[in-house]
Amino acid sequence: MKHRMPPGLARLWAPWRMEYIKASASKDPGPCFLCDLPRLKQDRENLILHRGRKAFVILNRFPYNNGHLLVAPYRHVAGMEDLKDAEVTEIWRLADRARGVLDGEMQPQGYNLGINLGRAAGAGLPGHIHLHLVPRWNGDTNFMPILGDTKVLPLTLLQTWDLLARKFAKR
Repeated sequence: MKHRMPPGLARLWAPWRMEYIKASASKDPGPCFLCDLPRLKQDRENLILHRGRKAFVILNRFPYNNGHLLVAPYRHVAGMEDLKDAEVTEIWRLADRARGVLDGEMQPQGYNLGINLGRAAGAGLPGHIHLHLVPRWNGDTNFMPILGDTKVLPLTLLQTWDLLARKFAKR
């Protein structure tokens, strides 16, 4: 007996997730993208939205929502206790600046901010501390992520970068 989709029900594909799944399954952490990407000076290609003196803002390549940003120090440090005062200050100021940019361009109704410390807490890159800033909208938790393990994102990463980068330059 063939499995048939109910009429009107379509499949949603998220092939970009396989890259994340394979990377997460690897025991070798490999190179640190938060160290490597800022050195390349190819901000659009590497999704870097803003560079500060001690930290930078980058789009999450595997976002929970459009506009999911990471704020990270340039230095490769694992824990909060390893950050210098100037890095802590700039990370939080950049997070607030990013929130202002997202407010203006995407009008979220709320945010999740968080730092995952250690693999058990969900850190995909436990050796380089970074802050997640995830914009949220009323109703953005729906049946897709709950039943289908799929998140529907209406913008590509480069469309999101184009939308937000201009605003970072102006703020």
